[in-house]
Amino acid sequence: MKNRHIGQTFDNFLADQMKRPAFKKAWKEQEPEYDLMKQLIKAREGSGVSQAELAKRIGTKQPALSRLEKGAYKKATMETLEKVAEALGLRLVFSLEPKKRKAA
Repeated sequence: MKNRHIGQTFDNFLADQMKRPAFKKAWKEQEPEYDLMKQLIKAREGSGVSQAELAKRIGTKQPALSRLEKGAYKKATMETLEKVAEALGLRLVFSLEPKKRKAA
């Protein structure tokens, strides 16, 4: 069976997948977690810090930090996320926002 996604950019692939209601619903449910993961990686890379160096700064090992960046932060404590932010010279901020309502 030929894979029709080979050679496609991720954005194009995602747009194609978003046409599937079940995929779109699952994606939207995970969006806050993806956003946190992207922010974490961007902050670390923007600071010019390797995973190994950041792990050392927060008192853990590189594989644990790698898992955190790959999405295992559901099990991460607020304390761990605060350590990461502090080690990168940042402040951890949480906020509550209203859910977007479906158009009638």
